[in-house]
Amino acid sequence: MLSSLNEWLWQEKFWLLSNYTWADLEDRDGVVYAHPRDLLAVLPVALVLLAMRMSYERFVALPLSRWLGLQDRIRKPVTPNPTLEKYFLTQSRRPKEPQLALLATQCGLTLRQTQRWFRRRWNQEQPQLSKKFCEASWRFLFYLCAFVGGLSVLYHEPWFWTPSLCWDNYPKQPLQPLLYWWYLLELGFFISLLMTLPFDVKRKDFKEQVVHHVLAIFLVTFSYSCNLLRIGSLVLLLHETSDYLLEAAKMLNYLSWSRSCHVVFLTFSVVFIYTRLVLFPTKILYTTYYESIMNQVPPNSYYFFNGLLILLQLLHVFWSVLILRVVFKFVKKGQMEKDIRSDVEQSDLSEEEATQKHPQLRNGSASTDSPRSRVTGRLTNGHTAPM
Repeated sequence: MLSSLNEWLWQEKFWLLSNYTWADLEDRDGVVYAHPRDLLAVLPVALVLLAMRMSYERFVALPLSRWLGLQDRIRKPVTPNPTLEKYFLTQSRRPKEPQLALLATQCGLTLRQTQRWFRRRWNQEQPQLSKKFCEASWRFLFYLCAFVGGLSVLYHEPWFWTPSLCWDNYPKQPLQPLLYWWYLLELGFFISLLMTLPFDVKRKDFKEQVVHHVLAIFLVTFSYSCNLLRIGSLVLLLHETSDYLLEAAKMLNYLSWSRSCHVVFLTFSVVFIYTRLVLFPTKILYTTYYESIMNQVPPNSYYFFNGLLILLQLLHVFWSVLILRVVFKFVKKGQMEKDIRSDVEQSDLSEEEATQKHPQLRNGSASTDSPRSRVTGRLTNGHTAPM
């Protein structure tokens, strides 16, 4: 059965143009072509990258964050309360004021004490700034090295400047060793990201991140198997052009270096919009849709590959909308919005601080529908820590 499945999977009519067979792409006379079996080496590469990341974050990124003055907020411990803990885990992590009042009655607490408990319990779930900095620092390092390395590999290639040359004598295009290793590193990195995604800082676009990483793995694997390394390398380099700028902006944001963060983020926004919404559709999608099949009958892989690229473009549009929202608010208010993809840590305003700012709260807790209660709600929910 495995033999039949393997034979069905590697049908030539699916992968290759009608006038080519797998025999045409066998290595001979010193000419080496890309073979799907070459990608088995990606598994140890991914594991090595994981080990490098763990070592880098612990022994380089974390000390670097401390040296740059990054300090994690001291979080006050939450008092054990089985009733509130069960509600937090099973019902809602951020209950509304009516639910808070009911829980306060059940536990014999005041409304403010219940609000404070949920606030502190919520903060326990949020990652520390040092963790965010270390993750961003690792991605920044890899993306920057990948961009510089990819640019050095592709800069002197004629198809780098003229994408239509990606189809010159396709698929009989010899495999270049440097391009192979760059491709392998990129694929290994995407696999390592997918493996660590459940343990990394979880953002609101978590599902989109999963889709992106799976798409990237499929695209890199599929393009290598079809010997589409030329166009695949252009897609990879185009993405690396802006990714390291985003990670740099995150690092500066965590360090509270606002001006530098604003400059880098605005630069990233321009580069991202231009590469993903202008260059990608006009250069990459155009050549894969039209120039790749001029005077030829496309194989089935043509439709699959372009379908993946369309899904990738939809993700580009999604993230572009998020970026433009931040940019527009920055232009309007003159201040960069917090990371809209992340949950923020809530401030833990003490009872004394609250009563100093609002003396009317000194007389005790208020009912859930009183003006005093609404003031308390604004105090506990309206102050958030910077991302």
